[in-house]
Amino acid sequence: MKALKTIITITLCLVFATSSYSQTSKKKSVFRDSLDNKLDFSNFLMNPKGFIPIIQPITEPALGNIGGVISPVFISPNKHPIEGQATPPDITTAFGGYTANNTWMVGALRMATISKYNLKYQVMMAYSSVNMDFYRTLPTIGEKTYTFNFKALPIFVSLLKEINTSGFFIGVEYLFLKNEVTPEFKFENLPEFIDNKSLKSTLSSPGLVLEFDNRDNIFTPDNGFLINTTYHFNADWTGSDYDFGNLEISALYYHQFTPKLVSGLRLGSEMQFNNAPFYTEPYINLRGVPKMRYQGKSTFLIETEQRFDFSTRWSLMGFGGLAKAVLENVSFNDAELVYNYGTGFRYLIARKFKIRMGIDVAWSNNDFGYYIIFGCAWNNRK
Repeated sequence: MKALKTIITITLCLVFATSSYSQTSKKKSVFRDSLDNKLDFSNFLMNPKGFIPIIQPITEPALGNIGGVISPVFISPNKHPIEGQATPPDITTAFGGYTANNTWMVGALRMATISKYNLKYQVMMAYSSVNMDFYRTLPTIGEKTYTFNFKALPIFVSLLKEINTSGFFIGVEYLFLKNEVTPEFKFENLPEFIDNKSLKSTLSSPGLVLEFDNRDNIFTPDNGFLINTTYHFNADWTGSDYDFGNLEISALYYHQFTPKLVSGLRLGSEMQFNNAPFYTEPYINLRGVPKMRYQGKSTFLIETEQRFDFSTRWSLMGFGGLAKAVLENVSFNDAELVYNYGTGFRYLIARKFKIRMGIDVAWSNNDFGYYIIFGCAWNNRK
């Protein structure tokens, strides 16, 4: 689901950047809606030919605020669509990207649905060199920033089966991560939160997944739930250098109170058990909060989002949330309260898919961020 959303959003970004009014009338009609003659990419997405060269901007504050990913995307209709249901297309892509803080990555992704058996799968492999800041509060100094370079080789596989077209899915995931970490700061001794083993390690993480999804649309829902519980474990017998587990629980709820007002609620928690490398610790993931800024052995968050459709095509957004990252041996009450708030807009860029595109700006305790959003911002929670 997440992979499908990501690929479609990348595709839309390229089309938005490259289509122009200088095109011929025949070409322009591909990007116009037959109902209102407004700019719309539904027909283009439903009838792709060959591959689509795409560009996806990266606006994550932790990665330098600006950058981009380039990728040729191959999209083909599912060979065995389920009658009466929208069956996602099969997607294959390779990608490469670079950001302002000299982060770069290359990789490939395959996502497909085997509708005959109610299965969906995802396979991804990448190599990256990521520069990212981590934050720790020291007793006499206060907050201090530590910058690291991560040379990582992740491989991810997921297979989920729907139970009798009920919206309930059960399945397995597997993440392999080979990581080489280089501190980009001066030190005589490594900080206490880093052990030598974490500088060069391998994680091998099988996982179990339970999911319920009855949203009326996977891109920009108006009604429904998406509830996901995932547990990943690492141990000697899985091939991991560490022995720990991660439990992640998330719930999204959407309700259309009036024809013009859609309200959303997001709840999330992640808990880590036993000792793990510092870069895998749960972190607060909210707009306006740089990734990895607030980490703990457990995280808890609540966020709401309101969308007001003041016309068929245009919408105004408002959102805000609260979260805590609870450190080991620290009570929930004593953990720092992190907040975010912001606003943005959306344009209905593909009516037949109900995909809305726009920009959000967000503030938090100490930071500001801006984000290019396709569909719902919560679809890409990690």
